[in-house]
Amino acid sequence: MAPREFDLATIVRDAGSEFLKTRSTTPYQRKALRAIEQCRTPALGGQFARCDRCGEQHLLFRSCGSRSCPRCQASARHDWLAARLKDLLPVPYFHVVFTVPEQLNVLALYCPEAFYGALLGAAGQALLDVGQTKLHAELGALTVLHTWGQNLSLHPHVHCVVPGGGFRGDRKAWVSVEKPTFFLPVKVLSRRFRTLLRLRLLKAFRAGKLARLPRAVAWDQPSFELLLARAGHTDWVVYSKPPFAGPQQVLEYLAAYTHRLAISNRRLVGFDGKTVAFRWKDYRDENRPKILELDVLEFLRRFTLHILPPRLVRIRYFGFLANRNRVKNIELARTLIGGEPIELRSPRERPSVPCPACAEGTLIIGPFWLPQLLPTPARDPPALEEAS
Repeated sequence: MAPREFDLATIVRDAGSEFLKTRSTTPYQRKALRAIEQCRTPALGGQFARCDRCGEQHLLFRSCGSRSCPRCQASARHDWLAARLKDLLPVPYFHVVFTVPEQLNVLALYCPEAFYGALLGAAGQALLDVGQTKLHAELGALTVLHTWGQNLSLHPHVHCVVPGGGFRGDRKAWVSVEKPTFFLPVKVLSRRFRTLLRLRLLKAFRAGKLARLPRAVAWDQPSFELLLARAGHTDWVVYSKPPFAGPQQVLEYLAAYTHRLAISNRRLVGFDGKTVAFRWKDYRDENRPKILELDVLEFLRRFTLHILPPRLVRIRYFGFLANRNRVKNIELARTLIGGEPIELRSPRERPSVPCPACAEGTLIIGPFWLPQLLPTPARDPPALEEAS
């Protein structure tokens, strides 16, 4: 494959029109592709910026701000991580992942709002229920929805960061896990999660929230119950281990995906106009780096699988970490736990735009210019580096 300077926006500009003509897409998927296509171009206007070191002036085009764009949301991601690091408690933390069998992927394709909402709710509630049963404590959980695998296939799962303990029923004592290496039994979590998700999906079907399902999948309630029963005969994998490098490492890992979708530009390694090549990791053989090549239309099809409806919230909080009383609950937990505060590594600085001329200064952003008023730049505008 011939080397070529490109990113996801280049791929969308080259093949997006053909993809939209030959593939069925939703309005929000088309809107996201248009945003990615226009990102950092004169179509969105721009701003003059001056280097605080060498004084040279540059023209920067505006970003699209779409949560599906790999070049946007770096500042939002940084702010989210900084806020969550402040919430950490001096207790062991556990990383829990809930997955569903592939028989239910059809629900994600046709009814993403209802399915992903039920998925997140079932994962969070399963943690709270098993915590009450096994620890006799009110737990707290941060949950993040992921819909993709490393090869961009549809793979819905929920990552959870859970403190190792919770409030006793009267909220006058903190109940800790007995062993810092063991949280909750994964088989019990798996079964409770399966039960809760099936109940939520059945309730959604009765309420008409799954009406977009094709008749070949479920034409009435008995056929839908049969689909759930078939899915129930397979293992619903739940992963639960303490993070090897502490809770901050898990939060930093999740932050790379909370405000980004499916694939980053750094994983793209080749594009010749017809085929896209990107790096991926096969978790069955992590020591062998792999390059996957896909037809550009197939690549875009897989990418659009993960563009979510605009009102779907991918990050949700449960138990004593729920948004309503999170600040008060964290203060109470720190009082009950006592001990030394948790030591954190300094987070990365908020993303800034380096000067393309001297490479040492930072660009100071000036007034915004509408697209029709933008002057023609003397040189190509600098590319904004993607925050890691």
